[in-house]
Amino acid sequence: MTGVIPMTARRSSPRRPSSSQLLTRVRDRSPGLAAGLVGGAVAAGLGLGALTVLVMVLWISSPYPDSGPGGALHVAAALWLLAHGVELVRADTLSGVPAPVGVTPLLLSVVPVWLVHRAARDAVDADDDGVAPPVSARTAWAGVVLGYLTVGAGTALYAAGGSLRPSWAWTVLGLPTVVALSAGTGVWTAYGRPRGPVDRLLRLLPPGARRVLLGPRGREKFLVAVRAAGAAVAVCVGGGAGLVAVSSVWHGDVAREAFLRLTEGWSGRCAVLLLCVTLVPNAAVWGAAYALGPGFALGAGHGVGPWVSDPAPMLPPFPLLAAVPDAGAGTPWNWAAGVVPLAAGVTMGWFVGRGGMRWSVRRTAVIAGLAAAVCAAVLAVAAGMAGGPLGVGVLARFGPVWWQVGGAALAWGVGVAVPVAVVVRVCGGWVARWRTAAATKAVTKAAAKAAEEASRALSLAEARVTASRTTTASRTTEAPRATPQKAALPKATEPSKATAAKSSTPAKPAKPAKPAKPSGPSKSPRTPVVAPRDGVTLRKKTVPSVAPEATAPPSPRPVPHPKESEAYDLLPADEPVEDVWRDEALRARWDALRDELRQRAPEPGAPANTEPEPPAAKAEAEAEPPAPPSPQDRGTS
Repeated sequence: MTGVIPMTARRSSPRRPSSSQLLTRVRDRSPGLAAGLVGGAVAAGLGLGALTVLVMVLWISSPYPDSGPGGALHVAAALWLLAHGVELVRADTLSGVPAPVGVTPLLLSVVPVWLVHRAARDAVDADDDGVAPPVSARTAWAGVVLGYLTVGAGTALYAAGGSLRPSWAWTVLGLPTVVALSAGTGVWTAYGRPRGPVDRLLRLLPPGARRVLLGPRGREKFLVAVRAAGAAVAVCVGGGAGLVAVSSVWHGDVAREAFLRLTEGWSGRCAVLLLCVTLVPNAAVWGAAYALGPGFALGAGHGVGPWVSDPAPMLPPFPLLAAVPDAGAGTPWNWAAGVVPLAAGVTMGWFVGRGGMRWSVRRTAVIAGLAAAVCAAVLAVAAGMAGGPLGVGVLARFGPVWWQVGGAALAWGVGVAVPVAVVVRVCGGWVARWRTAAATKAVTKAAAKAAEEASRALSLAEARVTASRTTTASRTTEAPRATPQKAALPKATEPSKATAAKSSTPAKPAKPAKPAKPSGPSKSPRTPVVAPRDGVTLRKKTVPSVAPEATAPPSPRPVPHPKESEAYDLLPADEPVEDVWRDEALRARWDALRDELRQRAPEPGAPANTEPEPPAAKAEAEAEPPAPPSPQDRGTS
């Protein structure tokens, strides 16, 4: 029994967590979920509160308000839902038929989207110490979405009692979609933009595009395509805004008259001005659709494009609608709007071509086509959000048709961006090869020049070394001639046979000498002993006593004449030269002294020379004795 219980516990523990584990998970996740709920609710409250304050200010400043504070609050709630893409329905019409209002101000939509994104990012962001909280991505995302949708559901229920009621179908579909996407991007950003979710989305593409994007360097290719598409979208939308601005200036009188006819008070004009500002991005998208070719609709069955303009009659006066071209066929000025998509295609192709220098031409064309598809998708979504109905009948269609805008953008992208990308890729390869060749040529030329300079410097150094060695050899050869004349050394004679015999006989002990008198200088003779050198025996000499002046310390050795010491001077050399001539000079000097000693040596049997040694020679001999001979000199002698 005791052996079965542990086995059962081990088998059941992985399948069913224990109560302590469940409590730990709940305790770990509940703070993150609660924080997400609070963050989502706060984000929704901030957006709703800001819009409510603005509407209440306009209502208070209006001289003839149509309703009380409750009506203003209902309008604020309806506008907040409209900013999320929820279509509204106006019930109090003259005909009694509810009229839909589906044109979403895109600038107004930026506020709630940014708030949801920021709330989701903060729900999983790291704290001050840099340590991320124990909250998973799903928990944070779910908390923010639930908290925001809770406030959104209450707002929709409250707005249903006003004159502008939200459409329940759009409320159920549109509001959660916008909130979920915005929160998802916030969580993805907080986790460092991982590649996994992007790869899962890319697997939904066709096999060809999936093979290109998920293959080697797929992330780089995808980023290049996205950057190129973003640049093309910016050019298209910016060009559309430019067209709207030019047309508004061209029809300035009509726009000013429409602005003044809408309302008379300054509060109403401020409201119209704010509405125009929030609709500027919509007008830019409309202008981009006009430049692409399909144009936009101003009423059911009434389209406006560069080829023909047919706006609906009896349009409400509005300053932005004054920029619509006059009815009739298009003119070359209208056709000139095609420069905008052409510039967008060239920009897209340039980005792809510059980013795909390491790819083949075929792959560059595929990436350009993918960038064109991304650009078309973005413009189609923007066109769908920028338009919508403003009523029934003729007012049922306002704005561009999304699928027409997407198709035109794809055609422009494939027709312009792909060839431009291929041309830029090929020309970029040529330019890169030309630059490489030019750089290689420049490096080779510089290397050859450096080698030539090095060879020249080496030759000059060798010439200097050769000249220095030649000068050294010549000076070494002339060294004995330039040696200054030394004082005559005493003549050394070989001992005679008689002298040798006397020296062999033992001498009698000498009598002790009497001590010398202290007065006067000593007159005892000096008998220096000269050691035999190089096989030449020098006898002892008896030097008589000299005067006190002679026993004085020898005077400093006179400096030889420059001509005499020229052989022993060294000229400065640029490079270190081996100092070999010094030994040669000493050896030559010793040879000269040895030859002089041999010449002065008397023949056997000749009387010994007892001349005293000159004081100068003696001092010189004591001050600078000759260097000992080298083994080579001994062998030569």
